[in-house]
Amino acid sequence: MNILLLEDEIPAFEKLLQYLKAYFQNELNYDWARTVAEGKKYLLQKSDYDFILSDIELLDGTCFDLFKEVTITCPIIFCSAYDEYLFEAFNTNGIAYVLKPYSKEDLQAAFTKYNTLFENYKYKGFDHKMMDEFIEMLQKKRENYKDRFVIKTTRGIHLLKVKEISLIEAAGTFCKLIDHKGKTHLLSQNIGVLIELLNPRFFFRINRSQIVNIDYIESMENHFKNRLLVQMKGAKDKVLTSSKVTARFRTWLETQ
Repeated sequence: MNILLLEDEIPAFEKLLQYLKAYFQNELNYDWARTVAEGKKYLLQKSDYDFILSDIELLDGTCFDLFKEVTITCPIIFCSAYDEYLFEAFNTNGIAYVLKPYSKEDLQAAFTKYNTLFENYKYKGFDHKMMDEFIEMLQKKRENYKDRFVIKTTRGIHLLKVKEISLIEAAGTFCKLIDHKGKTHLLSQNIGVLIELLNPRFFFRINRSQIVNIDYIESMENHFKNRLLVQMKGAKDKVLTSSKVTARFRTWLETQ
């Protein structure tokens, strides 16, 4: 079994690989790409992949940027965190779609679907019309990224432009939005929900409780346990990447 994995997050890749090895045992050969450029290189070198296991968002674009450049002749199983609307739109026509956070059982069902399709010769090839529809949905989602937040204070209500935010810190059920001038604004929003509202070209969640804006990174230095100390404009103290995301953060910085 020859498989191409398109996944930018290292923990997600490790999880996928674990499930793949459990399901296919010793019959597994794979290549792993975190960017469109890497994926293109593999697909141009090889044409015998049995299927592709792909996230939607990669470090330097989406998987559809890749699929438009290279002709895909094998099935694709998508693993993504996009909502149920997109899930329903793509979970048809012989292409499986596994919604994050997925379980071992979810992936096994997708692998079984793949086996069933080829045992019964039902696979009809990649549906480019459906891919175009998905790209259109994806574009609509991107258009919904926040440009400003409504901030409520004892003095009234004001609008904070997202492009002015330097650092975001979780504070219980609230988040502290620190702008590039050093002023702190409180927003009644969970950080996990908030990161989904921000454009990933500019904002990165460096640990469980902090998000940084690439435009306001002033300096970085190495820290022990494979972490980075980052100085953000307007922030009094440096922030620290978690060891699990440091490598991905470095790659993200280079591709923006």
